[in-house]
Amino acid sequence: MSDKQDKEIEGWRIKIDEIDNRLLELFNRRAGYALEIGKIKRRTDIPVYCPERENQIYKHVKAENPGPLSDGAISRLFERIIDETRRLEREQSEGKQNGH
Repeated sequence: MSDKQDKEIEGWRIKIDEIDNRLLELFNRRAGYALEIGKIKRRTDIPVYCPERENQIYKHVKAENPGPLSDGAISRLFERIIDETRRLEREQSEGKQNGH
């Protein structure tokens, strides 16, 4: 590869790293909201699993997806996010302490 190509790739990698950092910030904010929902569910005895809400999330993100990721890829990504959100809500609703 030429120096020009190396610099171009490095420029794109810097942009990706910036997005990754922003994603981490947003994922952690989302997790904090899930913990708050778990607290409410613990107080009100609402079940953690809500298939209607999860389906609503999938429909929303697919409808908002401009690409280039396919709807299937978006669904797989959000499946992992929702799994982790559900885990956090469940632990919080059961009164467990959360740690890394």
